[in-house]
Amino acid sequence: MWFHPSTAEKLGEMLELPAAQVGAAMGDDIRQTWVNHNSAMEGVVHRQDGEGHLDWWGVRWIRQHGFNQIAHFPLAGAGREEILAYRFPRDRQPGLLARMEPLVESRGEFFIGCDVSPCVFEMYWRLRGMENAMLDIAGDPELADAMFRRCADFAIELGEQACDLFPLDWFWTGDDVAAQTGMMLSPHSWRSLIKPHLKRVFATGQSRGLPVAYHCCGALRPIIPDLIEIGLNVLNPVQSNCPGMDALELKREFGAYIAFMGGVDTQGLLPNASALEVRLETERLLEGMTANGGGYILAASHSISPETPLENVFAMYEAAGITRQEIFDRAADIRMQRGSK
Repeated sequence: MWFHPSTAEKLGEMLELPAAQVGAAMGDDIRQTWVNHNSAMEGVVHRQDGEGHLDWWGVRWIRQHGFNQIAHFPLAGAGREEILAYRFPRDRQPGLLARMEPLVESRGEFFIGCDVSPCVFEMYWRLRGMENAMLDIAGDPELADAMFRRCADFAIELGEQACDLFPLDWFWTGDDVAAQTGMMLSPHSWRSLIKPHLKRVFATGQSRGLPVAYHCCGALRPIIPDLIEIGLNVLNPVQSNCPGMDALELKREFGAYIAFMGGVDTQGLLPNASALEVRLETERLLEGMTANGGGYILAASHSISPETPLENVFAMYEAAGITRQEIFDRAADIRMQRGSK
């Protein structure tokens, strides 16, 4: 379960825990972290809006509304030769992979994952800027393909090393290519330029016998069959309020081929409904998504926003059989363990 930083802080205050330990108290089963560029976006926490940092890729970030947002794209004004001369921070790979080390101590108790996202398109536009990346796709597809390949290569290198070094339970990938109403680029362009490289990334986990999970927000329904074709096992986050993304419809159509993770609406349901409505809707989702043998991981469709009443968060967990009392007891155990160290 992902929480907006402010939501995690609110829960932490209630549970008398640091925000980083909220997931453990709430009963989450998964432990994973970012070893690619998402470590720069989500792994660096600034306390105040306006604070920022320059990452190892040359991207500058500024905290806005609780999240890190890109303030400078290193290849935004670059010419073709300069773009092709860009060097990924391979010398930083040991430090990136070291982020996994604290997690593997929990092997056996938790499900351990390594996140190599963003993998292809999203990594390139973070370097180039969205508008320039789109123009490259349209006007210089050879350049775009070369850079997509290099973005994928870097993700694959990290993934191969992570698989060698750590006892993983799944291989997590991600590449946002959709918005709230449809794909960011045409399915044809995605199939010709992105799909071949994403297939190579998926193969990293497949070759080690690991389930491959893929994160993409928004309305990606047109490419779900393609993702299944190249080896997808788990799709996240299932934003059911987007066109073509109703969770139960996707379950009926694709549930024989892939599992789903997400689907609890963070835009309408969680912030606006009553606790009873949240519990009933979550129960309905669980029943439908686990029909015919399972294939579902309960999670929200995005980070749970700070506008969400905490009663609604607890109601969602209660629908999964995790009571408020259990959460508070687990928090007390964590505090006791911290105090004994």
